[in-house]
Amino acid sequence: MANIIVGIGEMAVSRSPDDILKTFALGSCVAVILLAPQKKTVGLVHVALPDSKLNKALAAEKPGQFADTGIPNLLSKMVFHGCQNVAMVAKIAGGANFLNDGGIFKIGERNVQATKQILSRLNLNLISEDVGKNIGRTVYVDVNTGRIQILSPGRGEWEL
Repeated sequence: MANIIVGIGEMAVSRSPDDILKTFALGSCVAVILLAPQKKTVGLVHVALPDSKLNKALAAEKPGQFADTGIPNLLSKMVFHGCQNVAMVAKIAGGANFLNDGGIFKIGERNVQATKQILSRLNLNLISEDVGKNIGRTVYVDVNTGRIQILSPGRGEWEL
């Protein structure tokens, strides 16, 4: 079994039934998982910020950093692997709000909102989510089964 670690702003696509895609310590970041069950293909991007206008150079270098560049880029990689939009579904996790900033920044909430808007614009069906609250999450995706496990320290483990 091969573990593929997806860091902040990174993405991965796999068709190997032995692979597990993992992303750790989601706080305000959002994990976007694209599943193509007929092709047994899974994609995962670890989005840190909602909008690439904040840093165009970083978006060009690391598109996964931003929802508006990362999700379309992940979709392109899935299509390259023979998947079609209509045969894919999306699941998301993360988008926590940790900072007691009086609601000024709300990065987690903004990441979730941007992610949902982009998925809708790309005609990707969001079928499940575990977002918000003030909990950290680690996500594991089994390529063979499409099963997604979320682990949160002190809160246990559950399926998305």
